[in-house]
Amino acid sequence: MDRRGGRTPEQGRLPLYVRLSERLIREIASGQLPDGSRLPPERDMARDLGASVGTLRKALADLASKGLLDRIQGSGNYVRYRADVASVYAFFRLERREGGGLPTAEILDLASGIAPPEEAGFATGHRIRRLRLLEGDPVALEEIWLDARRAERLDAAAISESLYLYYRDVLGLVVARVEDRVGLGQVPDWTRPAFDPPAGSTCPYVERRSRDASGQVMEYSGTWFDNEKARYVSRMGRG
Repeated sequence: MDRRGGRTPEQGRLPLYVRLSERLIREIASGQLPDGSRLPPERDMARDLGASVGTLRKALADLASKGLLDRIQGSGNYVRYRADVASVYAFFRLERREGGGLPTAEILDLASGIAPPEEAGFATGHRIRRLRLLEGDPVALEEIWLDARRAERLDAAAISESLYLYYRDVLGLVVARVEDRVGLGQVPDWTRPAFDPPAGSTCPYVERRSRDASGQVMEYSGTWFDNEKARYVSRMGRG
């Protein structure tokens, strides 16, 4: 069975306060918001981000709960860098060239009951093709294969912008760790005009195996990205 994603832009979108929190988490991780820096006044910040003060405060409370923000009454909000922070996009390694950037995704195609590449290690899968964006700018193509034994079907309209969040909250599947292999690949023929490198051209490519807590591969994926707009970043350590 093969079908298009067919969802409206609002379906699958994360709540605004979560999107704000995730954007700030990525800006802190990339150093755009340095450790110890003071955030702008909340009203100014809310205006610049296109949100209400109440929504921004909810996002800041989320950052504070993760240890990324000191909220000092009468003084302001101060950034506190921490490594390995719980985040919706903790496993998403692409950033804008200048750092950070809120990820979003558009489903291009969803197919079920077909054989994945041999490298996947399972016989039948659900295939998701997506266009990935950072701050609304298309930067990558993804082809994702979920082992069909893990789920009877996928609902394109219910899939979140964060696929791993959909796995966890809807399918009850938790990705415990991932293994990425970065190299070069050829842009596939199912690409879209919004993705700048043309079909057949060479661009950076990330092959990923996602594993559950027992170490079994549950998902196999490939990501082609535009290195004029994005970079692959993996951070380790405490500083």
